[in-house]
Amino acid sequence: MKFVVAVLGIAILMIVHEAGHYFVARRFGMRVLKFSIGFGPTLYRHRPRGSETVFQVAVIPFMAYVQIAGMNPFDEEEVHGAGSYANASLFGRVATIAAGPIANYIFASVLLFGAFALGGKTHDEHSMRVSVSPDGRAAQADMRDGDRIVDVEGKPIPDWPALIGAIKGHPGETLAVTIERDGQTQLLHVTPGDKGTETEGKISISPEARKVKDLGEAFTLSVTEPPRVVYELVAALGRVIMLKEKPELSGPVNIVKETAKAAANGPADLLMLLGMLSAYLGGFNLLPVPALDGGRLIFLVFEALARRKADAKVEAGVHAVGLLMMLTLVAAVTWTELFPKH
Repeated sequence: MKFVVAVLGIAILMIVHEAGHYFVARRFGMRVLKFSIGFGPTLYRHRPRGSETVFQVAVIPFMAYVQIAGMNPFDEEEVHGAGSYANASLFGRVATIAAGPIANYIFASVLLFGAFALGGKTHDEHSMRVSVSPDGRAAQADMRDGDRIVDVEGKPIPDWPALIGAIKGHPGETLAVTIERDGQTQLLHVTPGDKGTETEGKISISPEARKVKDLGEAFTLSVTEPPRVVYELVAALGRVIMLKEKPELSGPVNIVKETAKAAANGPADLLMLLGMLSAYLGGFNLLPVPALDGGRLIFLVFEALARRKADAKVEAGVHAVGLLMMLTLVAAVTWTELFPKH
């Protein structure tokens, strides 16, 4: 049951994303031909009376999409027909493309408010006090919940990104970590996970968690947490691009496993994870990468600056290549998750 709940929860995030595209496209007079939940062979299909949109559910519950008339430049009839995306105003097209990520971003706040209101915990990344996994490398070195990280190898640690940077690059190497416990400093020797293992460069700690005090704090956190998630996404990509750390990729299998684990812990944990995933999905889709919403927005920005449209068929080809590369990457990651090397 927890896996069913996990799949449904992730599906809702994708439905919210596509609903953003759908409603804004309709608002600007565009015809939406199809709203699909999942892909592959169709399990269920329905077109409400008086509507041009076919709503369907497909076999594979990951991903969702809306098909807007005129977005496919090779369908000349739809491109030049009434209610075509291609003939809509520039602002209408920008709003339609941006609406999906924005919907996820807003929905993230809704989910996180529910999580915090139900007793969800917030993580304090400023005090540098830690929660320690009982089976991790930090616990093996006698690090305990509530310890405050002072320095690593003599280098002061002012914030969480600095701690990650000080540890991740030293897999299998024993590090001198100064902590503060009960008002006194102690020196611990911690060895991050070995290279090539699941715990490579990790010591299995997280920022100290505490329960949210009241609904006011729950509301505040529901507004401030989504931008933090997006910032961490961009910062992590920056570190990968600068070759400061290796990319960590999670595919559908691991995402479902983590969501199922959160579902088993209760509604607060489930809503918390789904809220974080929704914010992540919104931020990720705005990256300027072909096939993502951010990639489409780049072409619209070009149109605004150049005062002319980019070649629609060239743009479609760029997005098709981007989608193929992305699906190949997802397939490769999924394969490694299903059949990990031992």
